[in-house]
Amino acid sequence: MVQITSDAEKFINGLLEKNNKVGYGIKIYLSGFACSGAQFGMSFQENAREGDIVDKSANGFDLFYDNDTKAELDKCIIEFVDDPNFGTGLSIRDPTFEGCASCGGGCH
Repeated sequence: MVQITSDAEKFINGLLEKNNKVGYGIKIYLSGFACSGAQFGMSFQENAREGDIVDKSANGFDLFYDNDTKAELDKCIIEFVDDPNFGTGLSIRDPTFEGCASCGGGCH
């Protein structure tokens, strides 16, 4: 199961409320790979669809993702960030990823 911080859960609940999506969940999907590792996208989703894995957060909303996404997401932490350089929102970070040669880390 993916780890999600309490601040991220609060932020997601706020987004659901602000967008009149209370009762919905968040679909997380694998959108590619980059030097920093797996890249993810997110969208609102009301119910599980065929092939979805469903994780319930401690704060009541569901996270939906497929098996391909699960393989990468299980290593990650979903965090709330408020950074003057990058903005405010959610970050999905793999704390075990070491980067690749072009950005100074070692490739896997």
